[in-house]
Amino acid sequence: MIIGLTGGIGSGKSTVARAFETLGAAWVDADDVAREIVLPEEPALLAIRNRFGDQVMHQDGTLNRAALREIIFNDPEQRQWLESITHPKIRERLLQHLKRLKVQGAPYVLLVSPLLFESGQNTLVNRAVVVDVPQALQLSRTQQRDGVSESQVRAILAAQLSREQRLAKADDVIDNSGDHASMMEQVARLDERYRRQLNY
Repeated sequence: MIIGLTGGIGSGKSTVARAFETLGAAWVDADDVAREIVLPEEPALLAIRNRFGDQVMHQDGTLNRAALREIIFNDPEQRQWLESITHPKIRERLLQHLKRLKVQGAPYVLLVSPLLFESGQNTLVNRAVVVDVPQALQLSRTQQRDGVSESQVRAILAAQLSREQRLAKADDVIDNSGDHASMMEQVARLDERYRRQLNY
């Protein structure tokens, strides 16, 4: 069984994924894969460099993600172009990782993705878990973690589904606005339910 784990920026998806991992689940993170496909010599990076030039590159030949983010979140057309290049490659690489993890014998595999629904990656999963927090918490956590302005966080939020839309698509919800113990308790309950479904 493949479980999609999603949530808006700053909702704590990775923390929740690590909680599932302590209970024996395996996971792959679409953000990590998104970084993989733009490593030097990858076709996606060459396409990005051709389109935006050296302004989105570091001197060492790696992608300057902050500079690219600045461009695409201020220009929907450029964002669409970037997604048309990267999303198919991310999907292809995710499938490779999922295949590899499935044969390693974990009870189930998590596909952790901020854009699970927006990118169509939800078609790869059997269930979708949404990690939910109020927007004010998303803003403060992301600003603290990434050192970015509130307006940049709001631009990222605007590119994702709204909280209501995401919750409407969820099979299961984890409220991550409380303390660590509360989150762990919810994860343990879901883990138990998934194992029951799988007779694991």
